[in-house]
Amino acid sequence: MVSGLALLAAAAGYAAGVVTVHRRGGWWPGRRVVYWAAGLVLAAAATLRPAAGHAHHDLAGHMTGHLLLGMAAPLLLVLAAPVTLALRALPVRRARTLARVLRSGPVHVLTHPLTAATLNAGGLWLLYTTDLYPAMAGHDWLRTAVHVHIVAAGYLFTAAMVGVDPDPRRPARPVRAIILIAFLAAHGILAKFLYGHPPAGVPAADAQAGAELMYYGGDLVDLALIAVFCRQWYDATGPARRGPRVPASRPVRPLWRLPKDIGADGEALPRSG
Repeated sequence: MVSGLALLAAAAGYAAGVVTVHRRGGWWPGRRVVYWAAGLVLAAAATLRPAAGHAHHDLAGHMTGHLLLGMAAPLLLVLAAPVTLALRALPVRRARTLARVLRSGPVHVLTHPLTAATLNAGGLWLLYTTDLYPAMAGHDWLRTAVHVHIVAAGYLFTAAMVGVDPDPRRPARPVRAIILIAFLAAHGILAKFLYGHPPAGVPAADAQAGAELMYYGGDLVDLALIAVFCRQWYDATGPARRGPRVPASRPVRPLWRLPKDIGADGEALPRSG
């Protein structure tokens, strides 16, 4: 119930932001709306029935929820640029207040890739190597708190790696690449550890199925994250490819060009005269 209301509020808030931007004469990319909607759908699939009910009974079902809620959904939600949308949709005074909060020291520490990776990977190790996982079965509030941490930590980590929202103090890409590799290693090692060391009360066969899902399913999402990271790095290295992460106005793209205007490499030739 709480998860459903939170997802509806997130959908309504984003839609209100898009409508406000368009009413002011601005523009918001349609693909960002698709990213946000798809991210919320994946989060709903992980937290609402029947998937949520299945996750209460076995580790494989729980791990499916972890992959959707903590990895796939955050990647889509981050690419939807909700902070940029809020800055454009809010009244000027509130937008400035939000900008000051985002530039504050505590937020800088919280959104640093090292902090985000520690919260994300550390939370998973704490969940599966202590009595926290079996305790979730008997306490709804604890299960809700764990879900909130999983999606929040996943979002922070993904935003720190490939965020498209403004963050002038985001570390350089080589630093982020090193942290990303370390996180991937911690995630993979935890999956292998679970394979041979099930949480208390989890049968060995169930633990092995959950560990394999975490290892191979996590690799698929990580490949998408790495692809986005490398594409952003490639774009940043070419002056012609640089530009605003989320343009304020619709990019002008000609419907067609004459053959004489196109060079052998496919790029437009400079006009003479």
